[in-house]
Amino acid sequence: MKIFQQHFKSLVIVCVLFFSTASFANSSSEGEGQIDTKKEVEDYILHHIQDSHDFSLFSYTSEEGERKHVGFPLPVILWTSNGLTSFMSSEFHHNDDGHVVVEKNGLKFAKIHSKIYELDATASVISFDEEQHAKNAHKVLDFSITKSVVGVLLIGLLMFFWFSRLARQYKKKAIPTGFSRVLEPLVLYVRDEIARPNIGDKHYRKFTGYLLTVFFFIWILNLLGLTPFGFNVTGQLAVTACLAIFTLVIYTASGNKDYWMHMLWMPDAPWWIRPVLAIIELAGAFIIKPFSLLVRLFANISAGHIVVMSLIAIMFTLKQSLGVVGATALSFVLSFFITLIEVLVAFLQAYIFTMLSALFIGMAVAEHGHDHAHDEKGHEIPDAEDVRGDFI
Repeated sequence: MKIFQQHFKSLVIVCVLFFSTASFANSSSEGEGQIDTKKEVEDYILHHIQDSHDFSLFSYTSEEGERKHVGFPLPVILWTSNGLTSFMSSEFHHNDDGHVVVEKNGLKFAKIHSKIYELDATASVISFDEEQHAKNAHKVLDFSITKSVVGVLLIGLLMFFWFSRLARQYKKKAIPTGFSRVLEPLVLYVRDEIARPNIGDKHYRKFTGYLLTVFFFIWILNLLGLTPFGFNVTGQLAVTACLAIFTLVIYTASGNKDYWMHMLWMPDAPWWIRPVLAIIELAGAFIIKPFSLLVRLFANISAGHIVVMSLIAIMFTLKQSLGVVGATALSFVLSFFITLIEVLVAFLQAYIFTMLSALFIGMAVAEHGHDHAHDEKGHEIPDAEDVRGDFI
């Protein structure tokens, strides 16, 4: 059974690489032709890690030489000068100038590099100045259901179903069965190895639900990003920023008196340096900590996608010097090992984000025990038992 499971895991990784390679080979740059040149490869990789208003599975060339794209559109929801406007992303089409234009409710819209602009009434295409600012159009508020939103909703529904089932089995005091048996050791790991040691026995139960949600949400989305479906949810700054803000709000709202006293008026520090320490502590709590959370997750996941796609692209950039077979073999072998590492990174990044969130929350709710006596200058007078313990 164990041997079968190992072979099955290897088969899954090979299939992911195969379909990723096939998707790369069959995809097009800006919707025109196959990817052959280095510039087209670079553009495709950058396009792959960005969000999209439609869901593209793969592309192929028909017998008539026409490029066909297989996928499905997603709802486009915009707040424009005339209020709310919505339509399907399939209504966009390429005109002779290469711009993506659609007319809806008397308004004209253009989509360039996944950004939607509202054109002036007399304009037919967007013109840009030297600084690449649109001169005859302006951006709109985009509330569209993008590919990343679909990924978030999909994983959210799956997590709700899985953990609701696990909770019902716990309520019946039954041994978890099915997929719940896979979730149970991970739930216990987050509770016993992340939440309890970092937050403490007194407060960890209050925050375990959030930590479990963050851990599984990030981990499953990271794994989803390794599939050839083009998801890169945790590689979007908006997503990682929201997760970091949630952690910021939780540890800020949960901070006790000791937390704020140590932040605003550091005990046992000279009075003249306390204002400087307060500025540093405030910057750390409201800027440095959430920034480190969002950037670490975004950078590692995006870098992983870029590396894997770049290694797959070896078969195109080196096919003339190494031959088709040699370039394909080299690309497959390197991509295989990098994908194995990315599977580990997917778990590691979820673990690091959850661990740091638990650590920040634990620092906010920790009780520092200021029941000791203080001298005239405000310095703490240690108990005799503390001194005896330090001496021993």
